[in-house]
Amino acid sequence: MDGTPTDPRDDPHSEFLYCCGAATELLTFGSLGQKVLLLLIPGNPGVVGFYRTFMQTLHSLLGYRYPVWAVSHAGHCDPPASMDMVEDSSSAADKDVFGLNGQIEHKLAFLRERVPRETSLVLVGHSIGCYIILEMMKRDPELKVGHHGGFGPVRRGFLCDFSVFVLQVLKAVMLFPTIERMAQTAQGKVMTPVLCHMRYVAYLPLFLLSLLPDAFKAGLVRLVLGRIRSLDHSVVQPAVGLLSGDCAANAMYMGGQEMRKVLERDNKTIKEHLNKLIFYYGATDHWCPVEYYHDMKRDFPHGDFRLCENGFRHAFVLDAGWEVAQMVFEWIRGDLRT
Repeated sequence: MDGTPTDPRDDPHSEFLYCCGAATELLTFGSLGQKVLLLLIPGNPGVVGFYRTFMQTLHSLLGYRYPVWAVSHAGHCDPPASMDMVEDSSSAADKDVFGLNGQIEHKLAFLRERVPRETSLVLVGHSIGCYIILEMMKRDPELKVGHHGGFGPVRRGFLCDFSVFVLQVLKAVMLFPTIERMAQTAQGKVMTPVLCHMRYVAYLPLFLLSLLPDAFKAGLVRLVLGRIRSLDHSVVQPAVGLLSGDCAANAMYMGGQEMRKVLERDNKTIKEHLNKLIFYYGATDHWCPVEYYHDMKRDFPHGDFRLCENGFRHAFVLDAGWEVAQMVFEWIRGDLRT
């Protein structure tokens, strides 16, 4: 699949903005005319262009009635030449905006700043995006996000001024969730030394790679991904962007924190929101073994947990964005009353 639009409404809109002082890309299919928004929180690297086919397909299946948006991770985008990666480097360092906790706060800030009041949300997380969604729900259990309107301070969990608005989560879909014991997984055992202890060794070759012409980098990406028979060629250009500037280094920095911080499963938050959650596990996922799926089914017998029967890889966007979007549509259509 090449992700080529066949309807004008399939044309995406890409916008670069500062959120928490860091460069962020917002990819949108449709505008917020409805009071419902499907928001994708990506994996790592958090490059929204990887999800173009998935988002386009979902938007089309929903009859173009509901907007489908994706917000990149802070610093995981290649901003235009007129835009720096951070507005204020000292402030970004103090907030650790490129770290795992900073990325969670980055998504909450995005909702606060860019999503209108009383919007109903369908959240779709992929990989570490699922962990971020659980943390968002934990830190703002009802996702009550306040704008200061001059009526006193806004406090988390309390409606302290008339401008506070509620973002209701209708559903949260967790695709290939990395929400526990990441460093203990097969892939985690390989990547933990690289991301936590050898990260700086990779920075020089990444920098040198970023200096090469985009055409050369595109050829290199196609060579690396050439073994994938049904490769979605729309992922090539986002991959080229990832190899530009500091994007890859920021992704590796975040990945190192994931290995150290994603430890025990947050059973309390899962239990509190179980009726809103759908988990989809891979059958051969080296980041999330099948035993994690069976553990979840045992611990939450009334939850909605699904195991892949189609052989999809963890990085499903490489060749199965269309198919996964079809599944997600079937899961959420009842909640949207389409």
